Amino acid sequence: MIEARHLTKRYAGRTAVDRISFEVGKGEIVGFLGPNGAGKSTTLRMLTCFLSATEGTATVAGYDIYEDSVEVRRRIGYMPENVPLYPDMRVGEYLRFRARLKGIGHRASRGAVGEAMETCSLTAVERKMISTLSKGYRQRVGLADALVHKPELLILDEPTNGLDPGQIRQSRNLIRELGERHTILISTHILSEVEMTCGRVIIIDRGTIKASDSPRNLIRRLRRPGAVLLEAKAPATAAARLAAIAGVKEVNPSEDRDGWTSFSLTTDPQSDVREAVHELALKEGWKVRELSSRAASLEDAFVDLLKEETPSDPVESKT
Repeated sequence: MIEARHLTKRYAGRTAVDRISFEVGKGEIVGFLGPNGAGKSTTLRMLTCFLSATEGTATVAGYDIYEDSVEVRRRIGYMPENVPLYPDMRVGEYLRFRARLKGIGHRASRGAVGEAMETCSLTAVERKMISTLSKGYRQRVGLADALVHKPELLILDEPTNGLDPGQIRQSRNLIRELGERHTILISTHILSEVEMTCGRVIIIDRGTIKASDSPRNLIRRLRRPGAVLLEAKAPATAAARLAAIAGVKEVNPSEDRDGWTSFSLTTDPQSDVREAVHELALKEGWKVRELSSRAASLEDAFVDLLKEETPSDPVESKT
């Protein structure tokens, strides 16, 4: 669906995007991640033909962003980070206006708008002024705008920006449903949402691609130690016994009230020592009320990938 080759954008004295190449297959939901100023929004604007590239090229659904920009735009539904809405228009009126701008006929636009509003749960506010809507509903109007012409590709820039936890959960479920009918490229800072929603992640930093893989594979590449927590009634010698388990690198005990002790175990990255800890506790007759591990997350992978190349004097910019 998307094929970018050596895509580059330079501004005066600064390279925002530096010869990046990547692909997004039809039907994929891909997360596009990076810190502020990494080049995410600049890349999305080039793909949507809002911004011209300095070098390189890209195709969307087989159409070149230079030679066939009109065809590219017909196949893309773009929701920018700050959705530009007309606050003095009603929801239904605005979406019909947008549908006509996108080339949908007068009669067809009513059906297309109705379908988009139903998908985004906007039917109840169809006649409300956009200026009276909450942030969550405004985001939904922006998404309905992106969907109204039934594009093959959805590009969503920070779609959950400013939403509360309940609204974020609704957006996550909606994106999953849309992924059954559209290819989706999402730029966001909420890594937990990407981990639960996206099948693949592209990480960009300072204008270059650092990684492109599934969230699970990125997590597997981590080399950081694991962590296991044991809370038990055990004697003072328990720390030494736990440290002798294969795969345990360090044990830090901290005594709680009523004789319960919390043991924090640092383990080898590829070791799961919980079964061995459980067997030791049974053998020694320790009372256990918690045995858990902290699994690595996409956030851990993201931080580790960028840690080694963090500039000492970062430039604060939004690209």
